[in-house]
Amino acid sequence: MNPPLSKTSLRKQLLSKRRSLAHAVWREKSDRLVQRLQSSSVFREAKTILAYFSFRQEPDLSPLFTDHCKWGFPRCVEQSLVWHLWQFGQPLQKGIYGIEEPLTDAPQLIPTEVDLILVPAVACDRFGYRLGYGGGFYDRMLADPQWQNIPSIGIVFDFAFLPHLPIESWDQPLDGICTENEFLMITSR
Repeated sequence: MNPPLSKTSLRKQLLSKRRSLAHAVWREKSDRLVQRLQSSSVFREAKTILAYFSFRQEPDLSPLFTDHCKWGFPRCVEQSLVWHLWQFGQPLQKGIYGIEEPLTDAPQLIPTEVDLILVPAVACDRFGYRLGYGGGFYDRMLADPQWQNIPSIGIVFDFAFLPHLPIESWDQPLDGICTENEFLMITSR
């Protein structure tokens, strides 16, 4: 029996698989994931949603950003995520990791204004744990009591939705996972 993969090995393997997706396959998987997300009650009932701009062939949620509600997107500031309101068509800038971010003068959002958090991930498991890029930005945020009662949904393609992931004491579980084939709310917490 092979020993379980480390987070580093698993991250490398899954990122390579995601990057190898043909553009048409990535687009089709992203569109199906968006449709599955739109059909969930937690999404339909949300008025202000935190999301992300696709990077390194993450599932693309951009078809959602033109309507439905208010949208918030992060800027990486030191070791934290600062959330800003953003509307379709407003300018963006490249952040320190090369990810698109709202401009620094865009209005900020606070936790009490937020109804749902869509969390990017390299992988997620059926217990709600996610494998990120290793910076800890989302784990630090979700560990903060002011964010803990806001539903958080991990967004991954089905091949990265695993039975279980290696976890550390600082890893924060999510409330649900959405792939192009499944929407699962975690009820064990």
